[in-house]
Amino acid sequence: MLLRATPHGALRGDIRVPGDKSISHRSLMLAGLAVGESRISGLLEGADVLATATALEALGVHTERLGPGEWRAMGCGVAGLAEPDAVLDLGNAGTGVRLLMGILAGHGFTSFLSGDASLRRRPMKRIAEPLEAMGATVLSRSGGRLPLALTGRVDLLPITWRSPVASAQIKSAVLLAGLHAPGRTTVIEPLASRDHTERMLASMGATVTSGAGEGGWAVELEGEPELRPQAFTVPADPSSAAFPLVAAVIAADSAVTIRSVSINPLRVGLLTTLREMGADITLVDERVAAGEPVADLVIRASALRAVDVPPERAPSMIDEYPILAVAAAFADGTTRMRGLGELRVKESDRLVGTAKGLAAFGVEVAIEGDDLLVTGLVRATREATIDAQHDHRMAMSFLVLGGLGSAGASVAGAETILTSFPGFAEVMNALGASIKEVAP
Repeated sequence: MLLRATPHGALRGDIRVPGDKSISHRSLMLAGLAVGESRISGLLEGADVLATATALEALGVHTERLGPGEWRAMGCGVAGLAEPDAVLDLGNAGTGVRLLMGILAGHGFTSFLSGDASLRRRPMKRIAEPLEAMGATVLSRSGGRLPLALTGRVDLLPITWRSPVASAQIKSAVLLAGLHAPGRTTVIEPLASRDHTERMLASMGATVTSGAGEGGWAVELEGEPELRPQAFTVPADPSSAAFPLVAAVIAADSAVTIRSVSINPLRVGLLTTLREMGADITLVDERVAAGEPVADLVIRASALRAVDVPPERAPSMIDEYPILAVAAAFADGTTRMRGLGELRVKESDRLVGTAKGLAAFGVEVAIEGDDLLVTGLVRATREATIDAQHDHRMAMSFLVLGGLGSAGASVAGAETILTSFPGFAEVMNALGASIKEVAP
């Protein structure tokens, strides 16, 4: 799919973006591990989450769509999944495959997992290593890549795992495996990563504690709980809200409201950074929905200034750096985003891809080690044609940049947007953008 964005004026309107992708994956998986029927509202019905639903069906979890974003799932219990008849194809869903590996580690059968070309390039070794330490067996391609075969066991060992990076996927995989191990499983991270898994497990009856420990942030789980079914409410995804948010901050005279967005403290790094840059963003009607803090975001166009983004903020905004780089292109001065090594192992090498894309528009950009430097007020004066490299967040970021610049942009491979933000072009166009599909 080839999408073209042409320059637009002010953005105005009141919108809701799709449900949070991280919470949607976890809602389906944890519903499948509960005993009985769970209901889910606000589920993101993007390709990644639907791939997780299909995989769970193959494992014996009955799911049913009741209406737009409304689902129910009949859980099989923590140890109740069935051996799948075929390969579990997770498409482009990195969260789906990595968390599912943790769940499957505690079942005494062999599963085969694969995905699309992009997912088959992404590293799985750092998930496999702790699972193997607990007693599972993982056989993969060189470099720990998919396809892989995972043989679980019903008597996993509880472990203390020190993660080399702050990663919610590593942490969640170990904790989900820890459900099947007697005793206490502990994950220690250098910094706290997003905590949706811990919040949801606690709401279902598991004993989960967390806090600053020796050498980092420690999360502990008591194994072998019986998880209660839940009524999950999925808030709007802050990573998806980032695209209309940044566009509204930059486009002169804009005023946009985005409803019911998650403001989990471990997900608000972009809001913090944009406010430091001078963005006028107000949180209205702050409340708690199904254990997650949410609020309406009111955004007004603002003049931005460059900032230095510290590396410890990365876990709370790891998916938002491409669109932050777009904001930096319109800020006064040079913004340095530090410690972005984790971007190299996303759907694509987002660090290099973001830099190359910005340069194609005429933006001054540089990579120094794992830091990204963007010098703003260039106004993206050149028209650019971008290959999204099967990366939905880069595709949306450069479409936003094309609309804010003076010459427009064409983005190839934009079908990947369906993995996280179905209806992206329609939502943006309703605010006043101009994004259309064109013939390649």
